[in-house]
Amino acid sequence: MNSTAQYQNNKAVIQISIIVALVAGLVACIQPAKPTWSDMQQAEHRSHANIMRDEYRHPTETLAFFEVEPCHTVVEIWPGAGWYTEILAPVLRSCGTLHAAHFSPASDVPYFRKSLENYKQKLADNPRIYDAVVLSVLQPPSFTRMISPGTADRVLTFRNVHNWLKAGTAEQVFASAFEALKPGGVFGVVEHRAKPGTDLQTMIDSGYVTEAKVVQLAEAAGFKLLARSEINANPLDDTVYPKGVWTLPPSLRLGDEDRMKYLAIGESDRMTLKFVKPANG
Repeated sequence: MNSTAQYQNNKAVIQISIIVALVAGLVACIQPAKPTWSDMQQAEHRSHANIMRDEYRHPTETLAFFEVEPCHTVVEIWPGAGWYTEILAPVLRSCGTLHAAHFSPASDVPYFRKSLENYKQKLADNPRIYDAVVLSVLQPPSFTRMISPGTADRVLTFRNVHNWLKAGTAEQVFASAFEALKPGGVFGVVEHRAKPGTDLQTMIDSGYVTEAKVVQLAEAAGFKLLARSEINANPLDDTVYPKGVWTLPPSLRLGDEDRMKYLAIGESDRMTLKFVKPANG
């Protein structure tokens, strides 16, 4: 090939490369950016009241600590009214899957049935956000399988361990979480934190659980503790109140009695623990 032909060939290659780069850039500009945990904190589908609670729940930092990724299969145990679902569902919607392991519709506890009905209505009211959420049941001893065994990348629970202790089902729930996870999968636990040495009955009555108790339950199920975080700590919370943890916001069980005092304390002091299902099973 002579020098003129070589020059023309090189010029054509450069022009094609420039066009490809321009097209790629244009496509990148046209495609909407994938939502992040941080994006969801101020998203329009969240109520002002729920956004105000971010101050105490630190969802972006908490989900980052649990290493939750947009393409993960995630199980949220007992999501309640869906506070964390508001953040998890839209980010997982396009690439991952959110499984909500809720109460049984046949439960003999009226509160459980009402909670499930409200949650299902929340999903139905905004299909643009929640149409891909998969509902399942976790309510031992009758319902213990929240997802096909070994298929979840992450199992998460927020402030539920005290409920399981009260029901006498904590061991079963931790075992179910272990069964659900892939080897190497993470079980993330946020719970109201009791002072070390608190006895079991006080934990049940107050709603505060010791870190040692949660670690014991997890290790008995086969988990290994990976890390602790103080993301959700609140040093103003001394954990001793007339109505237990429900004395503090958002419950404020005492009504107007000492209301400003408890609002100044804020929500409870919480442990944030990350467990792993060992890769060797």
